[in-house]
Amino acid sequence: MGLIMFSIFKKNPIKKLNKQLSIKLEQAMQAQRKGDIRTYSQLSFEAQEIDKQIVEIETQQHKK
Repeated sequence: MGLIMFSIFKKNPIKKLNKQLSIKLEQAMQAQRKGDIRTYSQLSFEAQEIDKQIVEIETQQHKK
């Protein structure tokens, strides 16, 4: 029961990563609108990497 009680106060890494993903996608969209395709590509790649991390964490959580 003690573990359950303290797990409530743990920070959710998925929530943090989702916020980072949202920011990256917004930045990528702005770069694309400005015609800066190189920056758009880099930001899109970074967003994909964040998304991979989210999927990995979700997979680990579902295994438990």
